[in-house]
Amino acid sequence: MGNTRLITALMMAVLLLHFVVSFSTKTTDINTDQSTLLALKAHVVSDPRNFLTTNWSVDTSICNWVGVTCGSRHQRVKALDLFNMSLSGTIPLDIGNLSFRTWLDIGYNNFQGLLPVQLTNLHRLNFISMSDNNFYGEISLWIGYFPKLQYLSMSNNSFTGPIPSDMCDRLPTLKELYFSDNKLSGKIPIGLFKCKVIQNIFLAFNNLEGILPEEIGNLKMLRTLDLRGNQIQGIIPQQISNLTAVRLLYLSHNFLTGHVPVTLGNLRYISRIAGPIE
Repeated sequence: MGNTRLITALMMAVLLLHFVVSFSTKTTDINTDQSTLLALKAHVVSDPRNFLTTNWSVDTSICNWVGVTCGSRHQRVKALDLFNMSLSGTIPLDIGNLSFRTWLDIGYNNFQGLLPVQLTNLHRLNFISMSDNNFYGEISLWIGYFPKLQYLSMSNNSFTGPIPSDMCDRLPTLKELYFSDNKLSGKIPIGLFKCKVIQNIFLAFNNLEGILPEEIGNLKMLRTLDLRGNQIQGIIPQQISNLTAVRLLYLSHNFLTGHVPVTLGNLRYISRIAGPIE
């Protein structure tokens, strides 16, 4: 009888300890998310529509803050959507602490500066949009390994440097890539054409050079390819006719020679082709 009571008491003690540790960890995690968001707010120097000024307050749960969505299970921040809020400022290093986040959209604002390398800590992200801001710096410094990322939009900024040759190794599930209207340079890496599930590539109006690799024909799921306004040269490869899912193909305003291959007529679902005309 005594042993039974002892065992019961020990089990209750273990359960109580587990509850205390779990509650303490959960509270710490929520506090980390709150501190990170407050750091972001502190780096915002202009909020003309008072989205963060009046709403992001320690008096309310972060899960009720405008632009913030929390998961139902852990109550951790899983989405941050500050799209088109007219915010100006920089992105703090703390941003890498929002480890449960899967969605990040700060597009159509006036954020500026370098993106912190701590972004590479956010391995759960499947959506990133930072288009139409004033970011700069080499993209290879912050594009880390994002195994779940499907959508990456960084157009209309001032990013520089080459496209990482191992882009598809870093982003194995990428479906949509938007990097138009930046200052990217160098050749289009052959490694980019290893992204077997990619559907849309927008690299227009950069400073990309070199030839259009034959490996482009590997992208069997590609629907849109926009390479306008670069310095790509050479003959359009015949392998482009393998892109049977392409609907939009933009190659104009480059230094490509010759005709668009006659085999291009085998492509289905083409809405528009803009390329060199002899």
